[in-house]
Amino acid sequence: MKVFFDTVGCRLNQAEIEHLAGEFRTAGHEIVNSPNGADLVIINTCAVTAAAASDSRQKSRQAYRSGAAEILLTGCLATLEPGLVAQLPGVTNVVANRDKSRIPAIILHLEEDFDLEPLARTPLPGARKRTRAFIKVQDGCDNLCTFCVTRIARGSSVSTPKNAVLRDINTALEGGAQEVVLTGVHLGSWGKDLEAGETLTDLVQFILSNTYVPRLRLSSTEPWDLDKRFFALWQDSRMCRHLHLPLQSGSAGVLKRMLRHTTPPKFRRLVDTARETIPGVSITTDIIVGFPGESEEEFTESLRFVEAIDFTAGHVFKYSSRPGTAASKLPGRVHGKIAQERSRMMRDVLHQSAIRYAERHVGLELAVLWESAAVEGNGKWHLHGLSDNYLEIDGLADSDRCNKIDRVKILKFTGENLTGEIIL
Repeated sequence: MKVFFDTVGCRLNQAEIEHLAGEFRTAGHEIVNSPNGADLVIINTCAVTAAAASDSRQKSRQAYRSGAAEILLTGCLATLEPGLVAQLPGVTNVVANRDKSRIPAIILHLEEDFDLEPLARTPLPGARKRTRAFIKVQDGCDNLCTFCVTRIARGSSVSTPKNAVLRDINTALEGGAQEVVLTGVHLGSWGKDLEAGETLTDLVQFILSNTYVPRLRLSSTEPWDLDKRFFALWQDSRMCRHLHLPLQSGSAGVLKRMLRHTTPPKFRRLVDTARETIPGVSITTDIIVGFPGESEEEFTESLRFVEAIDFTAGHVFKYSSRPGTAASKLPGRVHGKIAQERSRMMRDVLHQSAIRYAERHVGLELAVLWESAAVEGNGKWHLHGLSDNYLEIDGLADSDRCNKIDRVKILKFTGENLTGEIIL
């Protein structure tokens, strides 16, 4: 059977889809790089915003138009709106998040859950960032952020035991991965539901002590989950100097209405600690504008705070009301045109801080993992990759260096990416 996998949304969705693809491949099925003529298309959907839900439905329609014989939808949108997505053309199966791990058993008509020995990881055909392996270590969330539908879709926090995480990482390394990215809905809550009483710090230390992983990166981590030992992890040079800390708003009042467990002063102290203990660290974030009741004064407060923090980069979202969330019942809807303008202003601030961060690296040396390579007319290879502190780098080489880590001296900033030369 020819199976095509696709996903919308977060890195956790990407990790899940890679894991499912591995199980189908282990069972002897072919993973293809297009829905055209596929026997089965599996799409891991997202519902965190109205736009993500729309993208998920669009991918399903595209698969149908491509001639897919069967379409299976799973993920958050499939969990929250199973009846609606089941009516999309060509959809033959809808599987909720709670049963996602059983998809191979369901489709392959096994009597028990899929339980074959895994093969070494092979990247999804055509997948972006195939040099990195996304490893799911946690699912669900116990927070009550008023804007978020993910807790409804995925349930309470559940941690993957350390040894299971280790098996997944070793499989990825055997398949050639040069970087491992730990993912979860609420990554920082890892261990709270396990009897040992360990934390994310303990998990990372365990991985570093028991694998030869060249680079280890953490995905989004809530800013209130980090214990006192956390920053000592970066004494190991394999830890990528990148923290994604979702702020959501720089306004104290908006944060309170969001039920976020932080304040602007607390967040600033966390950022200061990170920069003091991890030289050159890249700190990225998520920001929501147009949250219900966000006044002009609160938006200005948020904008000025984001400007002062000087993030490396960030995602800006216009508030999207999601059914079933507490925020959907709050008064004070912000008009669409106002939210659009606030989004533009916030993106401009983040863009300028991203430029400043990149420019500071001209003349420095960085470790770069090349993620793509294309031969040019002169026989040289044009390379594109990612530094450990999350900067995009372009370079040239005499051979294909894709999926290799090189020391690179940064020569210039083009306005988009940094350009460097490999140090021999």
